[in-house]
Amino acid sequence: MTSAAPHGKHLRLGEILVQRGVATPDQIEIALLEQKKSRERLGKILVRLGFATESIIRDVIGGVIGQESVDLNRAVADSEAVSMIPKEMARRLKAIPVSHDAARGLLTVAMADTFDVVSLDQLNAYLGGAAEIVPVLAGEVEIEKSIDQFYGFELSVDGILNEIETGEIDYQSLDAGSSEYSQPVVRLVNALLSDAVKRSASDIHFEPEAGFLRFRYRIDGVLRQVRSLHENYWSAIAVRLKVMAGMDIAETRAPQDGRISLSLSGRQVDFRVSTLPTVHGENIVLRILDRQKGIVSLEKLGLMDAELAALKLMVARPEGIILVTGPTGSGKTTTLYSILNYLNTESVNIMTLEDPVEYPTSMLRQTSVNETPKLDFANGIRSMLRQDPDIILVGEIRDEDTAGMALRAAMTGHQVFSTLHTNSAIGAIPRLLDIGVKPDMLAGNIIGVIAQRLVRKLCNNCKEPCEAGELGRHLPGLGTTDGQQVIYKSKGCQVCASQGYQGRMSLMEILSFDPDMDELVARRGTPRELTRLALSKGFRPLVEAGLAKISDGSTSLEEISRVVDLSARLKQE
Repeated sequence: MTSAAPHGKHLRLGEILVQRGVATPDQIEIALLEQKKSRERLGKILVRLGFATESIIRDVIGGVIGQESVDLNRAVADSEAVSMIPKEMARRLKAIPVSHDAARGLLTVAMADTFDVVSLDQLNAYLGGAAEIVPVLAGEVEIEKSIDQFYGFELSVDGILNEIETGEIDYQSLDAGSSEYSQPVVRLVNALLSDAVKRSASDIHFEPEAGFLRFRYRIDGVLRQVRSLHENYWSAIAVRLKVMAGMDIAETRAPQDGRISLSLSGRQVDFRVSTLPTVHGENIVLRILDRQKGIVSLEKLGLMDAELAALKLMVARPEGIILVTGPTGSGKTTTLYSILNYLNTESVNIMTLEDPVEYPTSMLRQTSVNETPKLDFANGIRSMLRQDPDIILVGEIRDEDTAGMALRAAMTGHQVFSTLHTNSAIGAIPRLLDIGVKPDMLAGNIIGVIAQRLVRKLCNNCKEPCEAGELGRHLPGLGTTDGQQVIYKSKGCQVCASQGYQGRMSLMEILSFDPDMDELVARRGTPRELTRLALSKGFRPLVEAGLAKISDGSTSLEEISRVVDLSARLKQE
């Protein structure tokens, strides 16, 4: 009886593997016969016999049991996590630490068997409550290989730099290979990428100067210098980055674009890589595309209840176009994907046309303009309309052709989303008129316009109250009659890395269109007329949203004044 239960369990797994085309019935029978002799797990036997790869078996098992899995072959070591569990214990329990989230007290551990209660108990006992274990599924062979890599070499940035300073760099071995972890430059680049992701950076800048190399991270929209290295390091680092991004390492005088995909902190993270020649060498910038942080629910965008209700009403309309405006880095893509994620069901066909696709998402038909020859936004919309779409996302409206095709799609019963570079929601109308769109085409086809900015949130651990000051006294809603209203300012502590701010939130102004607005647009109403009508219908400008965030202590007056023009709201002396 005892052998029948495991056999039945493995047989069911074998049937699933056959159904999914991973293995044939004959291969499963061979593996089951082999299992009677070795008593190994069925998946391990299939891998050993060469019938399937460990990554496929891992993903199938993970899907069946509903357990998140990780590809350790593409994982980057987290030195902080690795230091928490000794090598001997990791090898004995077939469990390797992947990432440590100190803020939430979580230690992600890759295990061959995530339901091994004995191993989990031993790990928890060793940690003594220092962190909560989050098990993820990984292949046994991958775990053994990663233990040799992660524990066999120096992983901290300082340690790797010391290793480089005391040895020679082998440029020929910077390409990916089985022994790549033996090369300190490979581990140095991995450590820098891992550090940037853990610190929630959106971009990594590798900037060569005369005699040295500067590293900067963009965190919460502001660049911070994290390290400087001697120029001798740059050639090897640049070659390694180009190899990872699939670029031509011999080309140093022309710009190049590439993409890197890695498993960091137990999840898949993509990097969009761009090189540009400068007087001191190639400047390389990596945009971090972290899908886990890039796609959030509408409720987590930080909107007030009235704004969230207005946004949901807008996206509920079956046809028309919704525009999201704002400068580069203002979170337009995040907002659009949050809306698409809200609308994404089996009953609708959502198609996107982007330059490039930043967040691959299941059930969305996504097309990258820059990867398809002879395809621009206007032609792409024409082609998509023949694909029976319900909802269309156009990455950006740049010219009259794109705007015209997007509006025609909206007129023919489709829901269209796109972005536009303007400073305000009202400014979207004169901008569209300026690029050649006729006003009678705009009227009745625009559902609404969202203008947004991203502002840093004050660190809750160290923010401190202060008086509104001279500027605050001239801002309605902040200064009182005696000028003593208390607001909050940044200070800086260990939690926020002495920045005074931690995280960002959206500031939005949402302009909904109704018949009165459509009529004014058709008559080419001036921006002042449009603003007056919108305000009479409850429209709240960005500056008002910013002042509300100052009043409730979410951010500071200095931060709002950095991203929003407050001059229009200043009282006259």
